[in-house]
Amino acid sequence: MNEQDFQQKLSDLIRQIETLPEAQRGPLSDLARETKDRHERMRKTVADLQESLDYLRLSVKYLVFDLEATRRENEYLRKLIESQSRRDQHDDPPHEAD
Repeated sequence: MNEQDFQQKLSDLIRQIETLPEAQRGPLSDLARETKDRHERMRKTVADLQESLDYLRLSVKYLVFDLEATRRENEYLRKLIESQSRRDQHDDPPHEAD
């Protein structure tokens, strides 16, 4: 049942309750009002959850992007260190044996 169907059926129920005698109307009206309130709270909770999930998705995308950038930087720095290390080994004069 979608939102529009639910609202329509609840409105129909409330109209039917209003046609009942006063003694029967009170408890049923209270139940209908509670149902409407609970439904509104549930909709708000679902909307809040959706917003939280959207934020979580965005955060995960940012973290993946950051991780990939960090990996690229690490690879670049390792190559830089290796090339500097090779240059240092090549530039060092051989040690004389005593």
